[in-house]
Amino acid sequence: MKSEYRIRIIQLIFILSAFVLVIKAAQLQLFDSSFRLRADATAIEKHIISPARGIIYDRNGKLLVNNDPMYDLMVTYNSINPNMDTAKFCNLLGIDKATFITNLTKDWASKRFSKSIPFPFLKKIEPITYARFQESLWEFPGFFPQLRIARGYPHHHGANVLGYIREVDQKRIDNSDGLYSLGDYIGITGLEGEYERFLMGRKGIQYIMKDNMGRPVGPYRNGAQDSIPISGLDMISSIDLDLQTYAEDIMKGKRGSVVAIEPETGEILAAVSSPSYDPNLLTINQNRGKAFAEMLNDYDKPLYNRIAQAKYPPGSIFKTVVGLTAMQMGVLTPNRSIPCSGAYYYRGGKIKCHHHPPPISVSQALQYSCNTYFITVLRDAVDKYGFTRPSKGLAELDRHLYDFGLGHPLGADMMHETRGNIPTPEYYEKIYGKGWRSTYMMFIGIGQGEIQMSTLQIANLAAIIANRGFYYVPHLIKGFKNKKVLIPPTFREKHYSGVDAKFYTPVIAGMDAAVASKWCGWSTPIPGIILCGKTGTSQNPPYQDHAVFMAFAPKDNPKIAIAVLIENAGFGAQSAAPIASLIVEKYLRGYIEAPYRVEREKEMTKLNLLGPPKREKK
Repeated sequence: MKSEYRIRIIQLIFILSAFVLVIKAAQLQLFDSSFRLRADATAIEKHIISPARGIIYDRNGKLLVNNDPMYDLMVTYNSINPNMDTAKFCNLLGIDKATFITNLTKDWASKRFSKSIPFPFLKKIEPITYARFQESLWEFPGFFPQLRIARGYPHHHGANVLGYIREVDQKRIDNSDGLYSLGDYIGITGLEGEYERFLMGRKGIQYIMKDNMGRPVGPYRNGAQDSIPISGLDMISSIDLDLQTYAEDIMKGKRGSVVAIEPETGEILAAVSSPSYDPNLLTINQNRGKAFAEMLNDYDKPLYNRIAQAKYPPGSIFKTVVGLTAMQMGVLTPNRSIPCSGAYYYRGGKIKCHHHPPPISVSQALQYSCNTYFITVLRDAVDKYGFTRPSKGLAELDRHLYDFGLGHPLGADMMHETRGNIPTPEYYEKIYGKGWRSTYMMFIGIGQGEIQMSTLQIANLAAIIANRGFYYVPHLIKGFKNKKVLIPPTFREKHYSGVDAKFYTPVIAGMDAAVASKWCGWSTPIPGIILCGKTGTSQNPPYQDHAVFMAFAPKDNPKIAIAVLIENAGFGAQSAAPIASLIVEKYLRGYIEAPYRVEREKEMTKLNLLGPPKREKK
C-alpha cells in the first residue's frame, strides 16, 4: 500500500514538472523573441568606435588642427558570400582584383588573424568614395565600415610644431596594455606626439549579435555592455598663428630656425624650422607614403626639426653669458676696460677682432662685439683659482652655464630636444691630460670651439636677459578647453640664472647700443620700439658661416624674446638680425611701418639659400 502511494506521488511530480516545462517553452516560443534570436545567433561581433581626437587652437582661438572623417572597410572572413559580385565590389572602391585577393589573404596560422574576427580590408577610404560604396554595402555581407578620424590643417603652417599621426605599429600595440589595437592612429611628432594621451580620447565598443548566416540580428543584451567613445581634449597652443605664418613666409628659401618666446610666461609664440612643409601632405590618405618618402630624401630635410634638435656654435651672442657669469664670479666689473689692438695674441698666433675703439666697459664690449675683451674675460674666469688650476674655475663657470639652461635639455614639450654642449674639465683632461690650461679653450669666450646651443636655447637666453635673471621652461601649450585639466606644473616654475639682477643692466645697455649702432646693420632698429639684441656668426668650416641673432623688445617690460639662425648666411647682421627685427615689429605693431623696412622685408623674403652650401672663401 505504501509503495503504491509513493509511486503515485512520484508520477504526480513528473506530471507537474512536465507541465511547467511546457508552459515555459510556450512562453519562450510565443512571447519572448530574444530566445529565438539567441538560439539562431552563432557569434557576437565586437565593433570598435574610434573617438574624435582633440582639436588644436592657437593662443587667440584660431583653428590649427581639425578632424576630417575617413573610413576603414572591415571584414569578417567567415561571413563573406563566396558568390559575391567581386567586379562590382572592386569598381565601387576603385581597386583591382589583385588588390582584393591580396587584402583578403592573411597568415591564418598567426595569432594576429582569425577568420571569425574582423580585420581591416581597405584603409583610408575618403568620404566621397565611401558614400558611393555605402549604397551597395548590403550586397556584400561580412564587410562593414569603421569610421576613422584623419587630421586636417586649414592654414597649411606649423608642420614641425603640430606634428603628425600615423598607424600604430605592432611594438607599440604589444606594450600598450590594450590601449591600442591594429588600425589605430597615434601621434608621432610635435604636439600630436607630446600630448598623445590627452588628444587621443577613449574608444567606444559596440557588441553586435549575428546569426548563423553572419547577418546582424541586434545589439547584444540590448547594448547593456556597449560603451560610447569619449573625444580627446581640445588643446590651446601658445602659438600665434599670424606670427607663425609671417615667420614661416619670411624664412622660405632658407635653412634654419626661428623661436619667439613670451618672456614673462615662457610660452612659445612662433617656432619655425625651415624649410618646412604643408602638414596636409602627411594626413591619412592614399598619397601619404609617397609624400613622406619624397621629404625623407629631400636634401634640405624638411622633416628635420631644427628648432630644438639641431645644435650650432652660438658665436658672439654667447659673449652676453660670458660677461654675466664673469661678473657673478667676481672676475669682471661692469666698467672694466680691456685694450684691444685689433686682435687677441697668444703663443705666436692671433684671433682677429673688428675695427672699433677700445672698450671701456662691458656695455661697450658688447656693442662692439670685441673678441679680445671676452677671450680675456673667459680666461680670467677659468683661471680664477690660479693658472695651474683651470678645472676648478671651469667647474664653477659650468655651474652658472647650466643655470642658464645650457648643456642640458630645457625640458620643453618638444620631442628629441638636444642638450647642446658645454665642455667640462673632464673633457679637456681626457683630450689634453691634467696639464691643460685656459689657452686651450679660449675660443669659448667668443662662442666658438666646443660649445653648442640650439635655437631654442638661444631664444631662452634672450628671455632670461629680458627677465633680468629668470626663465620659465619654453612650452607650446597654453592650456585645454577643459579648464579642469592643467598644463604640466614644470611650465609654471621659475628657474633662476644665479646671476644678480644688477649685472644684467650693463649687458642690456650693450645690447641696446649694438642694435642702435652700425654693428647690427642699418635696417635692424625698429622705429618707435627699443630692440635689444646681439648678433653672432657661427663658424661652419669648410662652408660659409651661419648667421645668428637674438633679441628682445621692448627694452622695458619685454613682450617678446627671439632667436633667428640661418645656415650658411654669413654675418648675423646681414640676414638674421633684420629678419628677427621684422618678426618682432610684426608681433608688437601688427604691421611693418617704415617704407625702408617694407623694402627690407621684401628683400629678406626673396633671399634663397637652399641647395648645397658654398665653401667659405679663403
